[in-house]
Amino acid sequence: MPRSIRSARSNSICSVTSESGRGAKLDELLASRVKMGKKVEKGLNKEKNQSATSQDELDSNKALEPHVCTGNFSADFSELCRRNNMTFIPPVIMRPRPPAPVVQQEVSPAKGGKDKGKPSVTQPEPEQEENAEDGEPVDAPPKTFTTKDKFEYFKPSIQVEMDNQDKPDTVNEIFIRGWKVDTVMMDIFKQCWPTMEKLHSINLWNTGLNDDTLHTLSTILPQCPNIKNVTLDGNATEKEDWFELITEESPVQNLSLRHCGITNKGAKMIGRCLGSAKRANTKLLTLNLSNNKIGEEGLEEIAQGLRLNRTLLSLSLASNEIRDKGVVKLSEVLSRFPLTHEEVVERRKLMSDRSSPDRNKSPPLSRRADSKDRPGSVRSSTHQDKGGKKNEKPSAKAKKDGKGGKEEKEEKHEKTKGKKEKEDKAGAKKASLAADAKGKGNKTKGKEKGGKPAQEQEPADSQDFINPLLEGADYIDGRLWVAGNRVLINLNLSRNEIGETGLEALLKAMQYQTTLCMENKSSGTGLMRLLVGKNKVRSSHELLQKITDIMLPKDPFYKPPPQTPEVNEA
Repeated sequence: MPRSIRSARSNSICSVTSESGRGAKLDELLASRVKMGKKVEKGLNKEKNQSATSQDELDSNKALEPHVCTGNFSADFSELCRRNNMTFIPPVIMRPRPPAPVVQQEVSPAKGGKDKGKPSVTQPEPEQEENAEDGEPVDAPPKTFTTKDKFEYFKPSIQVEMDNQDKPDTVNEIFIRGWKVDTVMMDIFKQCWPTMEKLHSINLWNTGLNDDTLHTLSTILPQCPNIKNVTLDGNATEKEDWFELITEESPVQNLSLRHCGITNKGAKMIGRCLGSAKRANTKLLTLNLSNNKIGEEGLEEIAQGLRLNRTLLSLSLASNEIRDKGVVKLSEVLSRFPLTHEEVVERRKLMSDRSSPDRNKSPPLSRRADSKDRPGSVRSSTHQDKGGKKNEKPSAKAKKDGKGGKEEKEEKHEKTKGKKEKEDKAGAKKASLAADAKGKGNKTKGKEKGGKPAQEQEPADSQDFINPLLEGADYIDGRLWVAGNRVLINLNLSRNEIGETGLEALLKAMQYQTTLCMENKSSGTGLMRLLVGKNKVRSSHELLQKITDIMLPKDPFYKPPPQTPEVNEA
């Protein structure tokens, strides 16, 4: 092969190898750049993930911060529901009420006559009926009610009433009806309700309360500052722990438990919370237990609680399963009853504490130091010094001359004079105060309206509660008998299974209360309203007529028929 061809081939081979080397280097550079790009992307992704996790941590920390309720029920309730991830938040709306009729009054000055200065009432103009396209009149929309879609009407909502609609923190009543209040919702209420200062009424009708939610509600009520009325109608629980609503810590004054399926089990615990020998409920005023399943055993326990309860004013036991045995026990409590052994022991303790209130108190230190009952070796040095000074007095008097004796007499005379002058001034002050009290009675009344001093401003409730065990008792046949409950003024026993035996016991109790209250009215008026209709006895029975004759003049709602004037015949 010629040399020129060989050199050309070698040159081409070298160029190919150099080009292939350059291509490999280019490939390596591109690969390294791709790797570097992936590393940069990974670094950026890591930084992004770290920033996202840190942001999530900050958000979670913010979410963990507890919400502080401000007393604005609508805002607090919505915020707490949102934090609990609730899909549907019940709206807080004003309780609907029918609008009152509008009466326009215009005062038109009269020129003369008897009607001068009297307001002249102008009747509102009748609304004009709109005409439809056909020319027929169309009735105006009603003003006494509003119509809504059925699905909108039955949606869960919380109805409230306010003192002032412009101020959302003045909610005073809450109504929840027809939808279940579960544990989560009750926990939300536990945070909202204690901060509402105006709240005094809670109405949970047919809300499916169970044992847990009822217990939570009983812990909420003592924290509410002004709660008074609680209505839980239509809620049946398994354990029947309704007594938790009327414990010593509970501020409830009016409690309604209608249609709650309360049996003798729940009534027994309620009766024990009403009163016992050692403690009694002093806040509950009205209790409605109608339309339940309370029988004789439950009524006997409630009557046992009413023996020493002097606060409850109204009790409704209508539409239950009460019979004669329980009514006889209740009638005994309303008339008079013998004390049990436990009650006699408690009575003696109270009487001993009342006669000697300072019996268990230790004497002050000054009395201990100067006590003569202590032995001589234990007496204090101050006592010995006083005795030494007393012994030294005669010798000092003997050393004094006649002038000293005269000075002492003059000092004694001046002291007696000063004492007499002080006594005269005190007597004159007392006399002037008595005269002012008699002559300026009207002025003191006016001052009482404006403002009393701190000592005179004592409310009526500040009087000491008199325990019924300290009332007068009669010793009959070896037992102590005391007067029954005369504070209860309203009792509803209608629509039960009471027969003649129970009505006879009630009649005797009413007769005893009438005679006892005529002699002494300081302990209460006794029953003023007794409802015993629709029982086993017919309405025209003699016993029912006698009870009606006794109770009708006492009933505050009774209005006697107007007397027709007698016409004198000419």
